[in-house]
Amino acid sequence: MSISVTPENPLALIAGPTASGKSAVALDLGRRLAADGRRGVIINADSAQVYSDLQILSARPSDEEMEEVEHRLFGAWDGAEACSAAAWAARAKDEIADCHAADAVPILVGGTGLYLKVLLEGIAPIPPIDPAVRAAVRALDEGEAHKLLQIEDPERAAMLDPGDTQRIARALEVKRSTGVTLGDWQLAKSGGIADEVRLHPLIVEPERAWVYERCDARFVAMLDHGAVAEVEALLARGLDPDLPVMRAIGVPEIAAWLAGEVESEDVIAMGQQATRNYAKRQFTWFRRQPPEDWPRARPSWESENIDIDAYFASLLRK
Repeated sequence: MSISVTPENPLALIAGPTASGKSAVALDLGRRLAADGRRGVIINADSAQVYSDLQILSARPSDEEMEEVEHRLFGAWDGAEACSAAAWAARAKDEIADCHAADAVPILVGGTGLYLKVLLEGIAPIPPIDPAVRAAVRALDEGEAHKLLQIEDPERAAMLDPGDTQRIARALEVKRSTGVTLGDWQLAKSGGIADEVRLHPLIVEPERAWVYERCDARFVAMLDHGAVAEVEALLARGLDPDLPVMRAIGVPEIAAWLAGEVESEDVIAMGQQATRNYAKRQFTWFRRQPPEDWPRARPSWESENIDIDAYFASLLRK
């Protein structure tokens, strides 16, 4: 992501893998701004936390935290409506503009790299995918889809983890439906806000083992604090199983247990593994995609503290 900046319109961006402590950093920055008599507004950039149905399984901030520092776009979509990166970016642009108009500092926080990329860089004007092509691609098994992508779009295949089924399918269906690779379409991106803001980014990138340990503990805590009831409520709605909210981490695993298909101990192991797999993909994305000069904070077992004043010195100097 290449960023051109202007002196006006500050935008803090705190990103990183799940369970890395991003939300706590955003909250600390909001408090620090308030101590200086400035208003910070935390804007969600997490593809699970956008859904009102996923308060527990998305690890949405608590009501107390959301009251202490204003939060936006958390639980803003009903699960029956898929929230695309483009739809989220459009809402995020409006929220950021509203913050700037009120002389507030927007603080983006989340781990959905595609959301951030679309917001900053814009989106390619890809035509609608032929439904027949989409159905054929989605019917392929995981290994077959990746092998076909290696033939039809080798550049994109080399960029993707073989287990990243969603992005592999997307790249394959774009190539087959339009005759143009996803990479070529992306050369025609438009609508990004990178040139309209002064970006203050921070990647929170702890040790992997530390994050994986936190992922495991957090999933157990979610089960202890209402995740099962949350999935029961989702299932009672009879939503399309292909909707993102139904495929969110924890939902398929708990649904399988409720259906009697797996034992309770298997639910824990499956949910923990799914969360670690997601964190691994995020580590890979944030290692490869952001500019090399974006600062990176590395909390660990020894110290979870992140020096807000050091990492956001230029933002706090106003």
